[in-house]
Amino acid sequence: MTKGKVIQIGIFVSLIGLISFELAPQIGIDNFTATTISSCILILIVITWVTSYVYRVVNGKMTFMEQRKRYRKKYEKVVNDKLETKFNSLSKEEQEKLMKDLEKNL
Repeated sequence: MTKGKVIQIGIFVSLIGLISFELAPQIGIDNFTATTISSCILILIVITWVTSYVYRVVNGKMTFMEQRKRYRKKYEKVVNDKLETKFNSLSKEEQEKLMKDLEKNL
């Protein structure tokens, strides 16, 4: 989730809270009860967000981790393609010599 999306969600939630607080007296709810209800809703939203954050941290589903995995996959593909191209450009003797050297080192 981007920073802009977080700001949009924050503004949206704030507007919903403000609208519900302003409409509460019109439907017969006093200010104290409206304040209590809106505070409870805010607390539930914060608890839900923190819980989802902890869940994403524990499972490695953070935005940075996902970006890093995607970058790593692309990087490995580029490197493997370059190595394969270079290996295929070698002569058969050079390929066999390289394979023997690799087997010795393993």
